[in-house]
Amino acid sequence: MDLGLAGQVAVVTGASRGIGLAITRALVDEGVRVVAGALKGSPELDELAATGAVRPVLVDLMAPDGPDRLVEEAVDLHGGIDVLVNNVGAVKARLDGFLALTDEDWSWGLTINFLAAARTMRAAIPAMLDRPGANIVTISSVNAFLPDPGVIDYSAAKGALTNLCKSLSQEFGPRLRVNTISPGPVQTDLWLGGSGVAATVGRANGLEPDEVVRQQAAQASTGRFTAPREIADLVLLLASDRAGNVTGSDVRIDGGLVKTL
Repeated sequence: MDLGLAGQVAVVTGASRGIGLAITRALVDEGVRVVAGALKGSPELDELAATGAVRPVLVDLMAPDGPDRLVEEAVDLHGGIDVLVNNVGAVKARLDGFLALTDEDWSWGLTINFLAAARTMRAAIPAMLDRPGANIVTISSVNAFLPDPGVIDYSAAKGALTNLCKSLSQEFGPRLRVNTISPGPVQTDLWLGGSGVAATVGRANGLEPDEVVRQQAAQASTGRFTAPREIADLVLLLASDRAGNVTGSDVRIDGGLVKTL
């Protein structure tokens, strides 16, 4: 299926690994020119950059001026932006409960999971409004509407992020589509890495990380985590004119983890 994305310009945040890398790779495969924002590079991102279709920008998106710097480089290079993918985010398991969270903990969680995207959208939208079909796809989480005390700051931030994107879809109406994707657990370092959720929860409960993953995966109807490429495919569809009348929507990809309507 030709999605009609060839020749467009996309900005992707958190692009060096995991979901962001899969999204960047998928966009390149569709002929999109990508400006890839990341705190640190990666060999995989360097390989994509070698094709000439990707411009990596190493930037701290938690810094107040980081999103502006990323967007400025994209506009300077390409003159505008057709697609913005807000992907950057992180989670820390909060196993000691709400009362143990400090202001610093809250500041970290809200900045990486909410403010970074809000600032990036504020910087990018002026460069998108005159581009026909321009749209924003934001990677949120099922925790936006499935609160979990074990990741309480992450849940709160993702709830705010989904709410913000819905508001922006109304404010900018036909000139800019804005949608969110809400994954459940994904096969990335956020869950599977050495300091990821599975390892952290396992250490606290005397379990091997693989057992934590098995128990979590069993809660989904499909019995498995989502693959990053599956999320990337959703991004491609939402970013294309094939979804030209889809805005203000949230697409859940969780293997049936959430059982409520």
